[in-house]
Amino acid sequence: MTSEQNQPNMLDTAPVGKVFFKYLIPSLTGMMLMAVNIVADGVMVGNRLGPVALAGVGIASPVFTIFVAMSLWIGIGGATLFSQEMGAKKPKHAQFIFTHSMALIAIFTIIIGLTSFIFQEQLAYMLGANEDTFPYTIGYLHVMLLFGFVFTIENALSTFVRNDQNPNLAMIALIITSLSNIGINYVFLYVLDLGVAAVAAGTIMASFLGVLVLAMHFFRKRNNLRFVSIKFHRSLFRNTMTVGFPSFLSEVGISVFTVAFNVTLARIAGTSGVAAFSVLNYVHGVMLMMFLGMASAVQPLVSYYHGAKMMERTRQTMKIALGVAVMVGILAFAIGQLATREIVLIFGQFPDEVMEIAMTGIRLFFIAYLFMGINFVMMTYFQSVAQIRMATWITASREIIFMMIFILVLPLFMGINGVWLSVPLAELVVLATIVVYVKRHREFRRALSG
Repeated sequence: MTSEQNQPNMLDTAPVGKVFFKYLIPSLTGMMLMAVNIVADGVMVGNRLGPVALAGVGIASPVFTIFVAMSLWIGIGGATLFSQEMGAKKPKHAQFIFTHSMALIAIFTIIIGLTSFIFQEQLAYMLGANEDTFPYTIGYLHVMLLFGFVFTIENALSTFVRNDQNPNLAMIALIITSLSNIGINYVFLYVLDLGVAAVAAGTIMASFLGVLVLAMHFFRKRNNLRFVSIKFHRSLFRNTMTVGFPSFLSEVGISVFTVAFNVTLARIAGTSGVAAFSVLNYVHGVMLMMFLGMASAVQPLVSYYHGAKMMERTRQTMKIALGVAVMVGILAFAIGQLATREIVLIFGQFPDEVMEIAMTGIRLFFIAYLFMGINFVMMTYFQSVAQIRMATWITASREIIFMMIFILVLPLFMGINGVWLSVPLAELVVLATIVVYVKRHREFRRALSG
């Protein structure tokens, strides 16, 4: 062990609140700028190319989400194991985990992208494209399927850098990625007058710049992310995929959510319904980034404390994280009720029918944020302490099981309002199951409440 590794570790000695906010502020800042990036894409596409193009990109967005899912599945799984090993003072094994994980991400996402590229037309229609939206959907897919692996590498590397006690560089990389994406897409759409394929290309180019920024971490004195000689390790692969599965499922759930809403709203309200949902989905992406920012602060800390067997520091961290989640949820709900029209108008001037559907959708859907942040934080906690079944239950039930039940049943009685309320009700039911589970298991009740 080197002298640098023998130096006092901030995670071991600094006050828990100080450590949490040292991770939370960069994570939230980076994620919110990424959210601004997502919204800016929507604003530029909606204003420059119109609502049908915006709907087409929205239909294709699950493919982008799948790439995110793969990077999180292996990235969060590997990074969680990495932090646990660092907490247990086993840096050599942690480096093996890092190298193994990055190799898996590159191989898997390239294979998935190239295979899907062969069937991209069928994929576009399966995602919900019609004759109006198909040209825009296929244009986005064409680029993303070929080069999406760049984004997955950037996303996973950012996770490892954050877990290696460098949240500030992870934030800077997100800032560079977000701002460069906005600038590139502005030039592509407004200066060069290109289409949605260029929007996808801008995302890939910006992600590559993010990789270059993150590479600076390898020159840091206290860097523990070193590429070492590896071969395929079956048990490590299984552990990585098991621990990271809730994160993968969370992103897959976003794709299920997007496809289910697009298909259901297209049936109930036609292209106007899909266009209205595309607006809400961009706004929802902002909120997901905010909650992901909170999870990105919780995961490295709880994983490290779990590996180091520091239960009191875990309890204090969770108390702060849940408090932040509640406050953010209340603030988001209030904004959704008070600034509904202004939110929709950000994305352009839409026909009255689209405006009305979108405004009603935002007011009802935003109820979900009162519960969603708590569910996010609790899922991250269970994942970080290797309680994968509960973490998987939270993710699967809130984003797939209950959401699909409600979106199939509620519209039969409530029409389009039932679509918007499916997610808030799913989040509420899942929160209730978490409360029951914690109360029934003494070890978690003690870990979370002392």
